[in-house]
Amino acid sequence: MRIATNLPILAALLIAWPAAARALDPSAQRGETIARTNCARCHAIGRVGASPLADAPPFRELHRRYPVTDLAEALAEGITTGHPTMPEFRLDPDQAQALIAYLQTLER
Repeated sequence: MRIATNLPILAALLIAWPAAARALDPSAQRGETIARTNCARCHAIGRVGASPLADAPPFRELHRRYPVTDLAEALAEGITTGHPTMPEFRLDPDQAQALIAYLQTLER
């Protein structure tokens, strides 16, 4: 009978566990906000979905092209190329590291 009374608790834990496993650390959370604010109009920034702009690669695929940590310098100095219609933008070093932290979460 004790098992029956604990079933609702067990069910709640099993439902909440995947969400907790996907929780982002503070740096990656800042990176996701930067991506959503500056990049989502062209790039798919999440784990699923197509990019709004066909030429803009989904962020979840960037690590297949090159190590995302290699983007740190380009993000801080200003990316001037990427896809043909990509605007130039520059992040401060902390923002660049946060965006990279977020991109790394998409590799898992």
